[in-house]
Amino acid sequence: MLSAHPLPTRLKQAREAKGFTQTELGLRIGLDISVASSRMNHYEKGRHLPDYTMLQKMADELGVPVAYFYCDSDEMADLLMSFHNLTPEQKKQVIDFVNKQKISG
Repeated sequence: MLSAHPLPTRLKQAREAKGFTQTELGLRIGLDISVASSRMNHYEKGRHLPDYTMLQKMADELGVPVAYFYCDSDEMADLLMSFHNLTPEQKKQVIDFVNKQKISG
């Protein structure tokens, strides 16, 4: 079992935040109805990890970046989602600010 990996927890959090059942998400990412629920359950329980292509499909359906699934702290996940939800111009401003802080700090 791969339970130490943050992916199972992050996947379940993102799925529940979108209001999808395991079956719904499985179907939305192209899984067959006969395996959608059990496959998603295995991912959320950490019994299996999806490959990158499957992970990208999940991220797209759930409206999160793939990196979200790898955040090992809630603080990092919150920061990533806050950044993800910014406009491109706002992202540039944040990056510029951080780079200036590195130079002056």
